[in-house]
Amino acid sequence: MIELKDLRVAYGAIKALTGITINVQKSQIVTLIGANGAGKSTTLRAISGIVKVSGGAIIYDGRDITNKPPHEIVAVGISHVPEGRMIFANLTVKENLDMGAYLRKDKIEIKRDLEFVFALFPRLNERMKQMGGTLSGGEQQMLAIARALMAKPKLLLLDEPSLGIAPILVKAIFEKIVEINKELGTTILLVEQNAHLALKIAHYGYVMETGVIRLHGKASEIEKNEEVRKSYLGEV
Repeated sequence: MIELKDLRVAYGAIKALTGITINVQKSQIVTLIGANGAGKSTTLRAISGIVKVSGGAIIYDGRDITNKPPHEIVAVGISHVPEGRMIFANLTVKENLDMGAYLRKDKIEIKRDLEFVFALFPRLNERMKQMGGTLSGGEQQMLAIARALMAKPKLLLLDEPSLGIAPILVKAIFEKIVEINKELGTTILLVEQNAHLALKIAHYGYVMETGVIRLHGKASEIEKNEEVRKSYLGEV
């Protein structure tokens, strides 16, 4: 579905990505794991058009989308749930979800998708008229994912969905990620510091280290890798 070819990104003199190549197959969950500063979030921002690519290419569904503006990226079927959630704090839950469907005109389908996200996250339905900023961290994460789904994406980019959330809710969020993948067939590219959880639900994984891909393969195989277990899974 999406291929990053020798992708390079720099923030001034700092090279954040130094030529990474990643393939994400349709209907799979693919995870990027690695330490802070490895370039995981930069990879997602480059796909979304939030940061400029200085070299290489991003091919989505057979077309080159390198350095396209963010609104065009959303229009072709890619939604991004950013690190820190970034919901509209001064809008209600319902208004946040309406913003997710901003580019769409298919009102009947939008209504169906709204029903789907409320079935997926019943708590959002209960808090439909509540301001986004008054929700708990876990509820805001649910809202951020639901808002992204309202754009009807074929590819969902998830950046650190477990960050700052109570452990009991993290498990629930990850179950929902699997459900989105299975029920909707949505392809998911997941950036996650909780490598253990990410590898449990992913089909394929990439290990990033300071702007390069160090290792890639089936998630189950990466999980068994001795170096990965020691460095990212907290095992000796």
